[in-house]
This record gives sequence, structure tokens and C-alpha cells, in this order.
Amino acid sequence: MTARARFARPPSAEEMEEIAEEALASLPEPFLKQLGNVAIRVEEFADEVTLREMEIENPFDLTGLYHGVPLIHQSVSDVRAMPEMIYLYRQPILAEWCETDEELTRLVRHVLIHEIGHHFGYSDEELEAIEAAAEEP
Repeated sequence: MTARARFARPPSAEEMEEIAEEALASLPEPFLKQLGNVAIRVEEFADEVTLREMEIENPFDLTGLYHGVPLIHQSVSDVRAMPEMIYLYRQPILAEWCETDEELTRLVRHVLIHEIGHHFGYSDEELEAIEAAAEEP
């Protein structure tokens, strides 16, 4: 089945959230236990404040974002005002899907796992090194 065969049209935000939930459910149990109550939310794009804070000019350059306190910085005495959240940005993900022709569920899973990596305290550079090592034969 080709990358486009599963979808007759680009998935809605709700459908993309279902793809992400399926990807999340497929992760190993010990990993999920450490993830805790991090919620997943699909938005069309990152908001202007987020883009400005991250110094991103083109909203298509941000496919996902972890918003919360990484596990390595959490304490049992912390009081969190906001729930931890992983944002998946639908339009940038769909644009990357069209540009790369990668299977959409794989792409959503990749973005989700990258953002989960931030929850565990990994930097972008560390995650890129892990991804590169995983791709080596």
C-alpha cells in the first residue's frame, strides 16, 4: 500500500490525533509508565507566541512541540499549573508528508516520539544523534 493509499484525503485533526494515539499505544509498557499523563493535542499550526519564542519565522518549520517540565527536572513536590502536553502541528506534518512521500503514520509516530524524547529530557541534538545511530546498518 502506498503512502497515499490509506488516506483518500488529508486526515482531519481528529484523525491525526487517532493516528498519534495508536502510535502511543504501540510503545513498550515501561516507556508508557514513565510518560505518565502527558496529553496529545493536534493543532493546525503553532501559535504566534510559540513561534516567536522559538525564533521560528516559517510556521511550517515546526511539526511538534513538547510543553512541560522534562522528567529529569521534575520533583515530587512540584505543583504544575498546566498539564504536560505534546502538540502535533497538522499542516506542517501534512506538508512534510507531501514533500517526502513518507508513510503518514510513520511520520506522525516519528514526530510524537521526538517530542516524547523532550519529555525525557533529551535535547534536539541528542535526539538527532540517537536517530542517526538508529539508522546506521
